[in-house]
Amino acid sequence: MENAVQDVVEGLGYTALGTRFKRIGERLQAQTLDLSVRLAGIDMPAGHNTVLAALDRHAPMRIGELADALGQSQPGVTRMIGNMKRSGLVEIVSDDKDQRISRVRLTDEGERVTRQLKEVLWPAVEAAVTDLCSALSGSLLDQLGQIERALAERPLNKRVRIRVKAR
Repeated sequence: MENAVQDVVEGLGYTALGTRFKRIGERLQAQTLDLSVRLAGIDMPAGHNTVLAALDRHAPMRIGELADALGQSQPGVTRMIGNMKRSGLVEIVSDDKDQRISRVRLTDEGERVTRQLKEVLWPAVEAAVTDLCSALSGSLLDQLGQIERALAERPLNKRVRIRVKAR
């Protein structure tokens, strides 16, 4: 009988807490990307969802404001905005009061995509993740293990499909 390889990250407990969060986050983002294509017909990195949401609520925003709102580094947000600009989702405009200041805002296409995400994808993901987390119990590490096992058994995209069909 072949021995199963132990999950080293899980075995490290709180020492690898950041890695556990990152691993779960990456899995959720990958599964959300799949959903955005299937449910909303939108093929874009899952990380763009939060940028679109921030700009939908607070645009126009300076890159620094956007980085603060997302809790991400300014260089990372600058790269993401560059990609989104090339995709036609956002544009950079000069501030009305001070032309030296640039702000980011949604284009018409960005507004259309955001509307579609708000109507279809975001509520479906919210409901699926709420359902995923509703039965969690125990310590934080136990809960992270429960989330990882639940996502391995039934990925987010399958959880959402079930909810969408039930409507």
